[in-house]
Formats: sequence, structure tokens, C-alpha cells
Amino acid sequence: MGTSSRLLRWAESRKNLTGSACGLAGVGIALTGAAGGLWPLVVAGLYAAGALIAPPERPGTPRFPSADERLGALRADFATLRGYLAEADLPPDARDRLAAFETLVEALLEPGWVSEPDHLHALARAVRQDVPEAVDLYVRTRWWSRLTPGAEAPEDHLGRQLAALHGEMTAIAAALRDAEAIRQEVHTRYVEDR
Repeated sequence: MGTSSRLLRWAESRKNLTGSACGLAGVGIALTGAAGGLWPLVVAGLYAAGALIAPPERPGTPRFPSADERLGALRADFATLRGYLAEADLPPDARDRLAAFETLVEALLEPGWVSEPDHLHALARAVRQDVPEAVDLYVRTRWWSRLTPGAEAPEDHLGRQLAALHGEMTAIAAALRDAEAIRQEVHTRYVEDR
């Protein structure tokens, strides 16, 4: 950090501004003649006193991305994931499961649905980690399974992983549906009671 930026920070600090205000009061006292020949000491003393009594600087509050900003970034990552999945060589059953998963996630990523941090985290983990890793592991393991016939088929593992992830997304959708049903029921009672 350069000298000029430190100087600028000091010039804008609370301590300097309070000290300067008190120093100006000292100049006013000196102009009235009350300080006599000691006016430089009075001005310096009042500046120092003001700088000492000023509240300390507070660090700025950190700004974290809002849920809408995180959801926007997740939508962009989901688009990237879709491009990756379109290029992957997958069996038809896995393609069907992924299509159902993509449809569900796309609906969940619509604005205004997912706002709970836990749901947003689960969506982000599925889009950014779980699905890409499942597909990548399938592609890698499929190659090795040719060398060791008789082992459990990588398609089975991929199918189970995708079924579990679809189940997790279905649970989030069910929780959102239940929350909306409760909100509607509460609003109906409110309107009827009024």
C-alpha cells in the first residue's frame, strides 16, 4: 500500500476529522486572543484530544452474494452441466434418468422457488459435483470394465446414483409444494376470518 493511499485514508478517518474539528475550535479560541502566545499549543492540544476521543474505524461489513445472485450463478453452471452431459456417451437408461433429473432441476431453478439455504446447497452440490462426478466415474470405469469381465456393470452404479439424486431433487420439490400448500391454506383462513 502506497504512502499516498495511507495518507488519503488518514485524511478521511474519523480520528483526523474529529481532531481537525477540535483544532478549528482551537483556532477560534486563538483568534479571540484567549490563548495568548500559547495558541499553537492550544490548537495542537485540541487536535490531539479530538483525535483521541474519536471512535475507532470499523472494518466494512462483508458483502455476500444474495440468494438471487447465487441462483443466477447456479443457473449458469447448470447450463454448463447440460452441455457436458450432451457430449457424454451414456446408455439410454441413464439418458432417460438424466432427462428427468434435468427437467426437475430446471423447474427448481426458476426464480422464486428455491430460497432455503439447505435446498440451494443441495441443488448446487448436485449440479456442480454429484452429477458431473457420477458421469465422469461411469465413463472412466466403463473403459476398465472391458478389461475385467464379470464385475458389476458401471451402468448399474450410474443408474443407482442418478436415481438417488433424482430422489433428493424430488424431495426438495415435495417440500416446496407442501410449503406452498400451507401458505395457501393459511391465506384462505385469513381471508375467510376477515
